Amino acid sequence: MNQRPGNQLFDAYFTARDMRDVFCDQGRVQAMLDFEAALARAQARVGLIPSSAVAPIEAACSAGLYDFAALGEAIATAGNSAIPLVKALGKQIAAQNAEAERYVHLGATSQDVMDSGLVLQLRRALELIESDLAQLGQTLATQAERYVATPLAGRTWLQHATPVTLGMKIAGWLGAVTRSRQRLAELKPRLLVLQFGGASGTLAALGEQAMPIAQALAEELQLTLPEQPWHTQRDRVVEFGAVLGLIAGSLGKLGRDVSLLMQTEAAEVFEPSAPGKGGSSTMPHKRNPVGAAVLIGAATRVPGLLSTLFSAMPQEHERSLGLWHAEWETLPEICCLVSGSLQQALLIAQGLEVDAGRMAHNLDLTQGLVLAEAVSIVLAQRVGRDTAHHLLERCCKRAVAEQRHLRTVLGDEPQVTAELSAAELDHLLDPAHYLGQAKTWVERAVAEHSALTA
Repeated sequence: MNQRPGNQLFDAYFTARDMRDVFCDQGRVQAMLDFEAALARAQARVGLIPSSAVAPIEAACSAGLYDFAALGEAIATAGNSAIPLVKALGKQIAAQNAEAERYVHLGATSQDVMDSGLVLQLRRALELIESDLAQLGQTLATQAERYVATPLAGRTWLQHATPVTLGMKIAGWLGAVTRSRQRLAELKPRLLVLQFGGASGTLAALGEQAMPIAQALAEELQLTLPEQPWHTQRDRVVEFGAVLGLIAGSLGKLGRDVSLLMQTEAAEVFEPSAPGKGGSSTMPHKRNPVGAAVLIGAATRVPGLLSTLFSAMPQEHERSLGLWHAEWETLPEICCLVSGSLQQALLIAQGLEVDAGRMAHNLDLTQGLVLAEAVSIVLAQRVGRDTAHHLLERCCKRAVAEQRHLRTVLGDEPQVTAELSAAELDHLLDPAHYLGQAKTWVERAVAEHSALTA
């Protein structure tokens, strides 16, 4: 059956196709059917149902057999997706084997089907996100090493500060990616667990066979059996959503930096160009940061969605009214937004275009002022900190007022030339000689990435 029509105009821009496949109607339905098939196998393993019932049930557990439009209409009355799906599954099985139909969904409840199905989807989503993060990390590591010694103006409060390197800036992005990969690895054992509790979480309908069935079901789905069902304990899915929020924010930082560096007034770093990319409907000259826009857009949208997950945590008693429902589209949407952001981040990182000459030009826009600290630090060791600071402050003001390069002003200042030679001043006013530990930060970020990847 075909999926119901949806809003697909922006999908290719904001969402990776593989992630949309995970959370499309077919993906949702198939995950729930995978639970039902696994439940039948588990119950047959412990002898609750005849083994002859398994094959007919499994044969009916294919999403392509079901009418998603009809299921959607039924959900509006049933209140969740599992109720009409289980009914349709039963009919599908009964048409082929009436005996097997009586063993469908035995002892389970709707939320078991939906939550365990969700976990199966999240497992695939995790695989996609981890793969993209690893690839992005490797690309950023390569670019950080490539530009480890390429100076550009550091910017604090959006104003020129002391020099940094492009490699150091990229290493900052890399560090955030590495930490996100670490977080995902840490939460995985808590997230990839079975949901199986029956009507109120006790599995009373299965009697003494409940725990053997639960263990067999977890094994069939390759999930962990948690200490108890978690129908209204939602910290697992919210933790995952929170880490995705951190990923979105970190990628948003990358996008913001790139977009600012692409500004006409800076023009230092660019997204890769392509025919028709970043153009304007009216201005032929435009080269807009369309990839960065996705990163910033996702970083803006995900926190609001994440607040819904947090707001839905105080769920009532053993099964929730409305709060659980609020999660159904929220977490998948977060996954999709993060996937699209990762897709664009990879394109940006892989094709980063760098104008080192423009960076050098921009570093000199203030005519040496960004290196006043370098001179002041050395001079302070010879004439004292306060004297050096006030002397450099006075020279900087003179350089601005007279529109002269700081090097020239310092060369005309007897108090400076009495302590610093022309060669020393030239050295101190060279951005390449005032990069501090930039190289070290790159090496450490790359090493941490490599350790995680090994």
